[in-house]
Amino acid sequence: MQLPTDTIRAAVNVALSEDHAANDVTTRWSVPAQLDVEAVMIAKQPGRVAGLALAEGVYDAIDPSVTARPAVDDGDQVRAGQPLAWISGPARSIITGERVALNFLQRMSGIATLTSAFVAAVGQHDVKLLDTRKTAPGLRALDKYAVTCGGGTNHRLDLAAMVLLKENHLAAAGGVRRAVRRVRDGMAVAGRHLAVEVEVTTLAEAREALDCQVDWIMLDNMSTDIIRSVVEQRDASGSDCRLEASGTINLETVADLAASGVDALSVGALTHSAPALDVSLLISPLEHQEQTVTARM
Repeated sequence: MQLPTDTIRAAVNVALSEDHAANDVTTRWSVPAQLDVEAVMIAKQPGRVAGLALAEGVYDAIDPSVTARPAVDDGDQVRAGQPLAWISGPARSIITGERVALNFLQRMSGIATLTSAFVAAVGQHDVKLLDTRKTAPGLRALDKYAVTCGGGTNHRLDLAAMVLLKENHLAAAGGVRRAVRRVRDGMAVAGRHLAVEVEVTTLAEAREALDCQVDWIMLDNMSTDIIRSVVEQRDASGSDCRLEASGTINLETVADLAASGVDALSVGALTHSAPALDVSLLISPLEHQEQTVTARM
């Protein structure tokens, strides 16, 4: 997944507007207008990087004369104290954009870092680690991009991407068979064909979904033993339906579920509960800046 320039620009503009970056009174009144400085963004803890383009986008929007040079790439694993980007230009602009740039970088890197931990826990099992729609409102593209930087796979991007019949759909439609039939009738009328996935919570519902020959079945909050039983029934039937385990999966349980025979594991925590990676921006000491200015004169 790549982040379109328009997506980056829109996210940056909203964030800078929220922060009233054009009216940073503290910086305007305390920092000399003509002072140019050099700064470095560093990781204060080990992790996986994501969001460098957003940090660059912040400074492009605030002041095109600021230069932001990434020291690493999105998706890289970094150690504590490692530089992430070098920033140079007017001190006022760098300081004004500092918090917004770091907010993007720390949130996205936190998601990438947690995702990479889950991927490592899955190990050698041929199982995809999927994200969900449990993302920050307005920031879904950024959250999902960060998942890919950590080695995860994007699932449904939005409500129009595929059909996913969850428990409330099934309750309103009258069960698995009726819901699937109504969806297929709807696709026929619309002249469209989308992948169909059904969320099930019991073995009986899983069998019913298999009989409906849907593309995916989401096994929600099922025990590993029941999941293995569904896998066995799927394999014995010769069905090519893919199975996705979901529901409160954590780093302690993910390995056992990955070994159960499912094709994918979806983890909402990747985007809704990832702790931010601790990232900082440090300007070179004023003494160094004064020496640099003197040397230029």
